Amino acid sequence: MAGKSEEVKGRIKEAAGALTGNDRLRAEGQTDQAVGKVKQVATKTIDKAQQAADAAADKAKQAAKKI
Repeated sequence: MAGKSEEVKGRIKEAAGALTGNDRLRAEGQTDQAVGKVKQVATKTIDKAQQAADAAADKAKQAAKKI
Protein backbone atom coordinates (compact mmCIF):
# COMPACT_ATOMS: atom_id res chain seq x y z
CA MET A 1 0.00 0.00 0.00
CA ALA A 2 1.28 3.44 -0.90
CA GLY A 3 2.78 5.29 2.02
CA LYS A 4 3.10 2.29 4.32
CA SER A 5 6.84 1.91 3.74
CA GLU A 6 7.33 5.62 4.35
CA GLU A 7 5.43 5.35 7.62
CA VAL A 8 7.58 2.42 8.75
CA LYS A 9 10.74 4.26 7.73
CA GLY A 10 9.56 7.21 9.81
CA ARG A 11 9.02 5.02 12.85
CA ILE A 12 12.54 3.68 12.55
CA LYS A 13 14.00 7.18 12.15
CA GLU A 14 12.03 8.44 15.12
CA ALA A 15 13.18 5.54 17.29
CA ALA A 16 16.80 6.02 16.20
CA GLY A 17 16.55 9.72 16.99
CA ALA A 18 15.11 9.00 20.41
CA LEU A 19 17.86 6.47 21.18
CA THR A 20 20.66 8.78 20.09
CA GLY A 21 19.13 12.00 21.39
CA ASN A 22 19.04 13.41 17.85
CA ASP A 23 16.01 15.70 17.78
CA ARG A 24 16.38 16.40 14.07
CA LEU A 25 16.26 12.71 13.17
CA ARG A 26 13.29 12.25 15.47
CA ALA A 27 11.45 15.13 13.80
CA GLU A 28 12.25 13.73 10.34
CA GLY A 29 10.82 10.41 11.45
CA GLN A 30 7.62 12.03 12.63
CA THR A 31 7.33 13.91 9.34
CA ASP A 32 7.91 10.73 7.33
CA GLN A 33 5.18 8.99 9.32
CA ALA A 34 2.73 11.83 8.70
CA VAL A 35 3.51 11.88 4.97
CA GLY A 36 3.05 8.11 4.81
CA LYS A 37 -0.33 8.33 6.51
CA VAL A 38 -1.46 11.12 4.18
CA LYS A 39 -0.43 9.06 1.15
CA GLN A 40 -2.41 6.09 2.47
CA VAL A 41 -5.53 8.20 2.98
CA ALA A 42 -5.13 9.81 -0.44
CA THR A 43 -4.77 6.43 -2.10
CA LYS A 44 -7.91 5.12 -0.39
CA THR A 45 -9.83 8.24 -1.42
CA ILE A 46 -8.71 7.95 -5.02
CA ASP A 47 -9.65 4.27 -5.09
CA LYS A 48 -13.13 5.01 -3.72
CA ALA A 49 -13.63 7.81 -6.23
CA GLN A 50 -12.58 5.51 -9.06
CA GLN A 51 -15.00 2.83 -7.87
CA ALA A 52 -17.82 5.38 -7.73
CA ALA A 53 -16.99 6.61 -11.23
CA ASP A 54 -16.90 3.05 -12.54
CA ALA A 55 -20.25 2.28 -10.93
CA ALA A 56 -21.78 5.43 -12.42
CA ALA A 57 -20.43 4.54 -15.87
CA ASP A 58 -21.86 1.03 -15.58
CA LYS A 59 -25.29 2.41 -14.64
CA ALA A 60 -25.16 4.85 -17.54
CA LYS A 61 -24.32 2.04 -19.96
CA GLN A 62 -27.20 -0.07 -18.62
CA ALA A 63 -29.60 2.85 -18.93
CA ALA A 64 -28.42 3.51 -22.49
CA LYS A 65 -29.07 -0.13 -23.44
CA LYS A 66 -32.68 0.18 -22.25
CA ILE A 67 -33.34 3.14 -24.52
